Amino acid sequence: MGRSTCPSYESERCLIMAQAMTRRTNSVRMVAIGSFVGTTIEWYDFFLYGTAAALVFSPLFFPDVSPAIGLIAAFGTYAVGFLARPVGALVGGHVGDRIGRKAMLVTSLIVMGVGTALVGVLPTYGQAGLAAPLMLVALRLVQGFGVGAEWGGAALMSVETAPAHRRGLYGSFTQIGVSGGMLLAVGAFTLAKTSLSPQEFLAWGWRIPFLASGLLIIVGFLIRARLVEPDSFAKMKHDSAVSERPLVDVVKNERRAIWLTAGMRLSQNAVYYLYTTFGIAYIARTVGTDSNVGLQSVLIASAIGLVSVPLWAHLSDKYGRRPLYLFGTVASALFVAPFFLLADTGNGLLIVIGMVVGVNLFHDAMYGPQAAFFTEMFSTGVRYSGASMGYQFGSVVSGGFAPLIATSLLALNGGRPWLVVAYFVVLSAITGICAYLAPETFRRTLVAHSGTEAPLGAAGPASTKA
Repeated sequence: MGRSTCPSYESERCLIMAQAMTRRTNSVRMVAIGSFVGTTIEWYDFFLYGTAAALVFSPLFFPDVSPAIGLIAAFGTYAVGFLARPVGALVGGHVGDRIGRKAMLVTSLIVMGVGTALVGVLPTYGQAGLAAPLMLVALRLVQGFGVGAEWGGAALMSVETAPAHRRGLYGSFTQIGVSGGMLLAVGAFTLAKTSLSPQEFLAWGWRIPFLASGLLIIVGFLIRARLVEPDSFAKMKHDSAVSERPLVDVVKNERRAIWLTAGMRLSQNAVYYLYTTFGIAYIARTVGTDSNVGLQSVLIASAIGLVSVPLWAHLSDKYGRRPLYLFGTVASALFVAPFFLLADTGNGLLIVIGMVVGVNLFHDAMYGPQAAFFTEMFSTGVRYSGASMGYQFGSVVSGGFAPLIATSLLALNGGRPWLVVAYFVVLSAITGICAYLAPETFRRTLVAHSGTEAPLGAAGPASTKA
């Protein structure tokens, strides 16, 4: 608001309004940065475990079995973390809808960081016997709880604070935290693996990336401590309109949205872990365990994801969430078989191309709009609970068990990936049906009180551009 538009007798009022607009803009940017940095750190912690499961946990914690069984056991401990994610979603949703988004975001960050740092000091099977893998499982459960409570709060903070016509774009700052976390996790492992001899890396070098989590948590805490609650939730608290039982209310009144969001997670989550976790192990089997081509391809895709995810999210602000989600679902189902054919060539360039196309072109078409899409499906009073439940319940079926199921199917089919392809196509079919049945939400108005938003299935009133 410039001076030329303000009469002299209203100059003070205009100045106050301009200052308020500036504060709001800064607040939106700070929330976006806080969501990105915080989720990057949390996903760094989570993906670090997955990378270690693919590369080092089998010989360190399951040395007395065959390599194939050891890899299945390592991915089994990886999958355990996903069992704790719904618990984190339930607790995080309840606290986030009753007390506030910020409190849960700070708590989840600390829980996740402590659990990850402790993995870095665990004894191996050779040092502690059976107690070593048991402690590994326990810390994986802590990680799962932390990330289960994290996503809903970060997504809500970004989307609820954003201008109405940019909710997809601002929500994507939560999503690119996944690319950032994967980039850091794989980068840290690649650096340690290439800087040390294989013996040094296996003996102690793998611990360094886990221990580094402690320093990252301090950075994330300092940023998240400065965030403020979104206006819609703050108004609910001011009006004493906060739900007393958000978990009960969302299951009772918005159950359909939970099922749809959980279903829409299946293909998106499975394909990501199929490429970035199971894919690393599959590529290593093809080109040799001493090669870094699998890690490098994931690194490249993660770096591109910092651009491709917000780009897809921006397109969803213009053309809607559903069309892009359906495109990503169908394209991912069609591409998973060609990806394995490219991986089987052993050609580094073709493997990188397959990873980039699968992750950035097809997967990110679903993942970019997801934070806004899922957030807009629920009303304010139960939004943390509903979005978290749908997101994390879908994660258990598809994400956590995808590498374990894929590895088992691979072994069952004599090392050929076609049962893995069939498994993923089934998940894609479910996701496609759910995305087709979901309402278009990108013009829905998010208001302060639960129950006053447009009901699920309606487009809702057109939102004005803020």
